[in-house]
Amino acid sequence: MYSFQSNCWSEHEELEVVMLCAPSKLDVPDLTIAENVGWSAAVNHVKAMENFLEFKTTLENAGVKVIDYSKELPNDMTTVSEQLINRYFVRDLACVIGNSMFLGEAGSSLRRPEYPHAHSLLEKWFPEKFLKVKQPYTALECGDVLILNKDAVLINIGMRTTLEAVESIKERIFQEGFSEIAIIDLPRRSDTLHLDMNCNVANDNLLIAKNFMRYFPVHVFTAQTSRFEMTEQFLNHHGFDVYWLETYNTIPDINFINLNPETLLISKQATKQQWTKHPTLRKKNLIEIDVTELEKGGGGIRCMTLPLLRK
Repeated sequence: MYSFQSNCWSEHEELEVVMLCAPSKLDVPDLTIAENVGWSAAVNHVKAMENFLEFKTTLENAGVKVIDYSKELPNDMTTVSEQLINRYFVRDLACVIGNSMFLGEAGSSLRRPEYPHAHSLLEKWFPEKFLKVKQPYTALECGDVLILNKDAVLINIGMRTTLEAVESIKERIFQEGFSEIAIIDLPRRSDTLHLDMNCNVANDNLLIAKNFMRYFPVHVFTAQTSRFEMTEQFLNHHGFDVYWLETYNTIPDINFINLNPETLLISKQATKQQWTKHPTLRKKNLIEIDVTELEKGGGGIRCMTLPLLRK
């Protein structure tokens, strides 16, 4: 067991402990195979590992404790795990909301083996009093979950997360102290696969989002009531301005992570102009890392990180 309680009340406070997973030991040797497994290009394992080690070292140099779950699997799981090409996208496996850990459920058969692997470790590491909330057998991938602040959570239902799964955890989120949960239903495409491929928190009062999201309503729930609002109205209600991106490179431009309120960890492939155009973003300390080979798997920096503790 680890000697800390899982704790996350936002996406932007200081990151103290994060779970990662090294990429599998397999190459994806050509575009035909890549397309059949949902990737954008062939991937070389050696280059992917170089990206991962740079990623891990950068986090550690920033003072973040990194837990690589691939190193802690028992032998009977390791043989399969080392061949699971998507296993480094750990964000989907679980999420900490408040003080509770919510265990996800795969929305894709290709990813299904990863979930019991990771969950068995999380259940071993954290005592039962640090509550682990299991869903019924219906898809919940936590890349669809965004903690706006201590008051509100935004969740996407779509390709990989079901309404039934959200309804099953809603009450527990309210018990953690959050007052509102907004549900959005985004287009079901590879470039909109999870919520964090469409928007991300960049500051305590700023959210970056693809501009089409302004046309989508959200269904807002409190413990007793529900209502509909437009996305921007809901975000404004919780203190967020929205920086609408008209042009974007989905993975590197949207999929970053906050190391602390002043610092963002971003991809070297990110469009630099978006960081210089907005006055709040111009003040940020940006740490760039090369995750190009890893991004070919269809996810970015946020997808590759599971925050367990934010200060």
